[in-house]
Amino acid sequence: MRAPYLPRLVDPVLRDLLADLPAVMLTGPRATGKTTTAARLARSVVHLDRPEEAAVAAADPDAVLRGREPPVLIDEWQAVPSILGAVKRAIDRDPVPGRFLVTGSARSELAPDLWPGTGRLVRVPLYGLTTRERVGAADRPGLMERIVQGGLDAVEPPADPPDLRGYVTELLTSGFPQPAVHLPPSRREIWLSSYLDQVITRDAATVDHGRDPVKLRRFLETLAVNTAGVVDDATLCRTAGINRRTAQAYEALLTDLSLVDTFPGWWSNRTKRLVQRPKRFLVDAALAAAAVGIDEDGILRDAAVLGRLLETFVAAQVRAELPASRVRARLYHLRTEQGRQEVDILAELPRQDLVALEVKATSAPGRADARHLAWLRDEVGDRFVAGLVLHAGARVFRLDDRIAAVPIACLWS
Repeated sequence: MRAPYLPRLVDPVLRDLLADLPAVMLTGPRATGKTTTAARLARSVVHLDRPEEAAVAAADPDAVLRGREPPVLIDEWQAVPSILGAVKRAIDRDPVPGRFLVTGSARSELAPDLWPGTGRLVRVPLYGLTTRERVGAADRPGLMERIVQGGLDAVEPPADPPDLRGYVTELLTSGFPQPAVHLPPSRREIWLSSYLDQVITRDAATVDHGRDPVKLRRFLETLAVNTAGVVDDATLCRTAGINRRTAQAYEALLTDLSLVDTFPGWWSNRTKRLVQRPKRFLVDAALAAAAVGIDEDGILRDAAVLGRLLETFVAAQVRAELPASRVRARLYHLRTEQGRQEVDILAELPRQDLVALEVKATSAPGRADARHLAWLRDEVGDRFVAGLVLHAGARVFRLDDRIAAVPIACLWS
């Protein structure tokens, strides 16, 4: 019996875009539910992950699309990249809304012989399943939206928040629907380890045929160890045992596969001595733990690992909210020279207003945990909308002007 569909944050976004635009592309890591989500809106499907259909599409992509009832779902476009050209030609002939839904697990579309879709193909990212989606709260406003619209008074304490071990259990649940929803905890690590093997041995080859699987695995493991960290390239290269050029190629490859994301260093001409190195994340905290080979007890014995994985988990929840939110924000991190001031996650709103997040593995944060948020507030003045110290406790309480301690569970409760 098929499991019931869990509504996703992007569902209304896709419906609205298809009502007004001829084509929408749903991007994201493999196995995050793109096909399931898109198929609910499609009337016909081109399965390019099936060799027989892919062979026909490669021979004559225009013919494959002709005559199909719209919306047409083109699943895993990267298996036959020339299909994008056929989509372009079809839209040029008839730009009526709701013609095509395109899904793919790779974002590398800038090769000279590929049409990047500019102006005709609108991209919507679908990230891993968030806790808010998993508990059936996808139709409620997200935390960022509530804060921007109602300020800190709009944040209420969660009814039954987890403790610190509960948060570790939650982050190890994963955002991939198969292990998160359909597998017991004892099988999740096996699934995630198998996923990593497939990424390295098969999926990576769809984007870059020249990679070395052994070196790629080592580099991915290095990124997993340093997830949510601001690490210089030389350290990454030295740890992974590869040169800078190879590291850049592998990072681009993993980014194309939507497995690694970076938050740029925030910059302001009013605030000097800002470090511009990016902060790198694996997109799923449980995947990072599997790559490192650490379990729940191991995470709780290592404060540094706990902090990185908890921030990676929070970043995944916030990242997934933005495509579906009326709050159009970009995500950054902030770090000054020698780490004197750091802000874990910084959301810049369209008018350059800021919402700043600090993630703390404590159940009782104090004013000292908010000192970098207070520094940023004083630096930028009225642009500072709110600062949150996201913590593992149960209470919401004020720490300073426009700064509050907020349980991590407020992201989904």
